Amino acid sequence: MLGTFAKAFRTPDLRRKLLFTIGIMVLFRLGSFIPCPGVDYSVINSIQKQASDNDLLGLINLFSGGGLLQLSVFALGIMPYITASIIVQLLRVVIPRFEVLHKEGQSGQTKLTQYTRYLTIALAILQSTAVITTARSGALFGTQGSDQQVISPDTPMTVTLMIITMTAGTGLIMWLGELITEKGVGNGMSLLIFTSIVAGFPGSMGQILGSNVGGIVNFVVVIVVFVAVIGAIVFVEQSQRRIPVQYAKRMVGRRTYGGSTTYIPIKINTAGVIPIIFSSSLLALPSMITQFIQDGSNPFVQWIANNLSSTDAVYMILYAGLTIFFCFFYTAITFNPEEVADNMKKYGGFIPGIRAGRPTAEYLNYVINRITTPGSIYLAVVALIPQVLFGLMNINQNLPFGGTTLLIIVGVGLDTVKQIESQLQQRHYEGFLR
Repeated sequence: MLGTFAKAFRTPDLRRKLLFTIGIMVLFRLGSFIPCPGVDYSVINSIQKQASDNDLLGLINLFSGGGLLQLSVFALGIMPYITASIIVQLLRVVIPRFEVLHKEGQSGQTKLTQYTRYLTIALAILQSTAVITTARSGALFGTQGSDQQVISPDTPMTVTLMIITMTAGTGLIMWLGELITEKGVGNGMSLLIFTSIVAGFPGSMGQILGSNVGGIVNFVVVIVVFVAVIGAIVFVEQSQRRIPVQYAKRMVGRRTYGGSTTYIPIKINTAGVIPIIFSSSLLALPSMITQFIQDGSNPFVQWIANNLSSTDAVYMILYAGLTIFFCFFYTAITFNPEEVADNMKKYGGFIPGIRAGRPTAEYLNYVINRITTPGSIYLAVVALIPQVLFGLMNINQNLPFGGTTLLIIVGVGLDTVKQIESQLQQRHYEGFLR
């Protein structure tokens, strides 16, 4: 593997792409430490240890590389773009125009990408407004009622300038990601998310190692479980069900087309990391709402505090159930058996032993449901491993070690390796995988 890296850097074109990608990632990390205008950075540093334990804010802070709780220029991170991409993808079911654009190929995808950019900016404005509002009230850091003022001077002009700065930061992140895709090794947005997640690992692992009770033991256990789960994720993510497809021979003029045999690859985890993001975000909303309710004796607030913590049994059951549900839901949206069957029939393709048309669609639907069942259970198990582990080890801090982060790290790592490997193979070099 080290020899392959050496060959990659000895290739001028690939070396230039790798250095360009690394440079963009460094710029992205620097932006996560530059505070917005009007933010009192000394106050931010003094209340960092009192930051909110809300899971939704923790997820956004994770994807921003820690920039959210520092109110930096890149405080929103890549989350507005992720949300916009998911919304545009889901709107294909509701808006026929989007489905038509999806089928138009490259030109349609360009138009959908343009809509995603517009929606990203709109969401960035909304999210920056919400972040600044919670920061002014102290709910973002869990310091309601405190005399510490994060924003100084707290005037409408300062707040407006902060909203514009955070929105512009989101637009800049989107542009940096597209630069990596165009001039770097590819997968620009995914690599920026990967950078944000990995950046938090050293500090969090250092906190475990430096804890007074069982620090070294907890550190070793976390590392062992971390490596084992990553190995299992790699194994499952690389697994797929291959449905054979044959194409009949047909004459067009004097040429013969078809007659080939191929397959439809169906991954065990078709939905990727989206179900876990949906589940964690939905379960984090009640805790976020209770932060704005000052009455601690309210029965709703007490029930949320007692049952919807990330290590509680009720939370884990709901988390697993929602993950399984969203896995089936998102798979049904992204994989349309009837569309696949129609395209196969149009080009003379058929599954051996299955008639073309409706029987093919029913067979594909049967297969995808059987594949999604173990895939959804696998996602639920991966999502719950950190909660169970940290609950048993009495680790109460929020760590960048969850189902979402592990799946993103493995997925982005595999895709990046494949991108580099494909470019090495074009120059007759051996890749990472033999």
